[in-house]
Amino acid sequence: MSASPQFKVLGLGVNDFQLRRVRLPLRAGAGLRILHISDIHYVPGQRRKFDWLQSLAELKPDLVVNTGDNLSHPAAVDEVLEALEPLRRFPGVFVPGSNDYYAPQWKNPLRYLHSPSKLEGEPEELDWRRLFAGFEAEGWRSLTNRTARLDVGDHVLDFSGVDDPHIGRDEFQGWPETRGETPAPVRIAVAHAPVRAALDTFAQTGADLILAGHTHGGQVCLPGGHALVTNCDLPRSQARGLSTFTSTAQQVGSPRSGQPSRQVPLHVSAGIGTSATAPVRLFCPPEATLLEVHDS
Repeated sequence: MSASPQFKVLGLGVNDFQLRRVRLPLRAGAGLRILHISDIHYVPGQRRKFDWLQSLAELKPDLVVNTGDNLSHPAAVDEVLEALEPLRRFPGVFVPGSNDYYAPQWKNPLRYLHSPSKLEGEPEELDWRRLFAGFEAEGWRSLTNRTARLDVGDHVLDFSGVDDPHIGRDEFQGWPETRGETPAPVRIAVAHAPVRAALDTFAQTGADLILAGHTHGGQVCLPGGHALVTNCDLPRSQARGLSTFTSTAQQVGSPRSGQPSRQVPLHVSAGIGTSATAPVRLFCPPEATLLEVHDS
């Protein structure tokens, strides 16, 4: 679906949903098609978003990865589960974001431009237990401080996920125990917020790919999609899309100082929605991404 023409001209198309296709070189997994969705921030009655989410099932991905912040309203659980029902028929994994746990809070938007957001006071808790149970009922695997192994077609995939680093809930649990497979399983790390400490842990422990969301691609960008902020410590140049994360293990004081740094593909989704308290996107359309793996 497309936003109205005047919104397209201004770059404010919160309903100008886009599908990006990205070719992803990996050491294994050629032919794998991964649909990355994130930051739906669903509010009841968002029918255009609902219909577009359902249409994504027509892609018939091999794997769906949901990197959190599905909710933006206390009454959104039923509709977001229904909107994602066609996608939940495919193999999938998910991690939560802070907005799956807590209702959005109004904040001065200028503060967002100054520093990363944070929880304040006693935010209203959402029905995250029912949301997660709905995902798992159809077979999606929770990676909330967990690991998992999935056989997807001819591919063996090992996952390591963490709860949202943005609010300090992440506890890395390592990777599934290897079985001596040849080739070795593809290791995919998943987090909501691409906080550098979490990314560094993933990279240094052998991740082949890291998937995250949270940034909204900057949400309010300069022409050309140049982000002003990332809402975390990730560089603005990596606020959206596929880039290379270089671990910081060699920095003085790093917990793994002395180990060689590693470079790992990082895909950050610009997300599908916005917070209910800031429903605007400027030069940063909402998106999902189909990652098409080929031999590196």
